[in-house]
Amino acid sequence: MERFKRLSRKLRTSQTSAEAKLWQALRARRLSNWKFRRQHKIDRYIADFVTIDGKLVIEVDGATHSTDAERRSDLIRTRELEHCGFHVLRVSNIDVYENLDGVLEAIDRELSIPKA
Repeated sequence: MERFKRLSRKLRTSQTSAEAKLWQALRARRLSNWKFRRQHKIDRYIADFVTIDGKLVIEVDGATHSTDAERRSDLIRTRELEHCGFHVLRVSNIDVYENLDGVLEAIDRELSIPKA
């Protein structure tokens, strides 16, 4: 558990510029009053962003998610997070940089879908 805390802290201090930009839009309940956490441990993973109440994980993917092996790894990660009861929304760095409003609309739309 302590290992995850240290890693989460490190990831928060070394976040990418896309993560920092999205965090500014999500923090302090700025998106439809949803409470988001960043670099939060779920099972054996650390999610980029999560709203526990909304059961939504947001993963910001950069260029390192482009090979077949990386996409397979992302798929496994997504399935395991879904098994923990979360829906996973993946957005690209480019979308965050070039279409932040569209990313926020997609997140808001996901959060408006009733959860079972």
